[in-house]
Amino acid sequence: MQPKLRAKIESIAERHEELSEMICDPGIMADKRRFLELSREHVDLSAVAMAFARLLEFEQQLEQARELLDDPDMRELAQDDIRELEQSVSDTTAELMKRLTPKDPNDGKNSILEIRAGPGGDEAGLFVADLWRMYNRYAERHNLTIDQVEFSENSAGGFKEVSGRVCGRDVYAKLKYERGVHRVQRVPATESQGRIHTSTATVAVMPEAEEIDIHIDPSDLEFTAMRSSGSGGQHVNTTDSAVRVVHGPTGIAVRCDQEKSQIKNRELALQRLRSKLLEIEIEKAETERAANRRQQIGTGDRSEKIRTYNYPQDRVTDHRIGVTRHNLSGFMDGDIDDILASLRQDEEAARMSEMAGG
Repeated sequence: MQPKLRAKIESIAERHEELSEMICDPGIMADKRRFLELSREHVDLSAVAMAFARLLEFEQQLEQARELLDDPDMRELAQDDIRELEQSVSDTTAELMKRLTPKDPNDGKNSILEIRAGPGGDEAGLFVADLWRMYNRYAERHNLTIDQVEFSENSAGGFKEVSGRVCGRDVYAKLKYERGVHRVQRVPATESQGRIHTSTATVAVMPEAEEIDIHIDPSDLEFTAMRSSGSGGQHVNTTDSAVRVVHGPTGIAVRCDQEKSQIKNRELALQRLRSKLLEIEIEKAETERAANRRQQIGTGDRSEKIRTYNYPQDRVTDHRIGVTRHNLSGFMDGDIDDILASLRQDEEAARMSEMAGG
């Protein structure tokens, strides 16, 4: 363990001990607000402090066991103890590193999922539809719900673009690694000579932002009311219920016709605009962090292809971690947990390495 990191852990343990004494002080206990504040901090630090206490105990026992190596009668027993204690020290150190690794504050948020067709014509639109189904099947497997769906169809039965709001537990933590360019290689149904075509789609996953996350100056917004163009019977094209909002400083435009009420569509449009602006902030921070460690891991950079779906070879390859798996049909049916778990572990390892080196 790096000396700087150990010093940080020692300071946390000292603060935890200090808090243990403070929350037992009658004067502090009488101040309910102060008592609750210190109690929360005490709880937050408890896991690290307890793990560090175990580490110190294991290190002390290891030192004692090594001293027995000079005793011929105890050497064999000491060697067994040393192996076990070295493993305990290693495991506890890894636990401390993981507990100290900063968590993404957006992990627990619902998210906006958007998929857009890239180069590839109608086949790209069909791929968008396949990805949309894949994420819907994944959502069903994990008790997530997708609502506020908006889409633009193409002539082949696919989508030019499709988006929806994904709700449930830790949605952003589950889906954030899907951001980026997805590539498909397959023979289109309309291809008579059996040639393999390559198409792409861009996936965006944006944590649902609140006003406290992103402040928008009302003077930077331009709202336009328009006729709804989606399904909805007689109501469609009879009232100006759809809303388009443009954010002046960034030029980002969001259109919403999900609801029949212009007021509700305005609220939804603002919600999605905040999410898009938060995504920009997240990508900026991730790019800076990646540059600092000279390796971009799991940032979902849209300029790079993050994954390839190869139908003739029945395989899917994630290029960020160099993992390939087969049973593509199962993957497209939402069975993507193994790839997501590998991406998550890779990112956690990178963060831990960055923290240890800092």
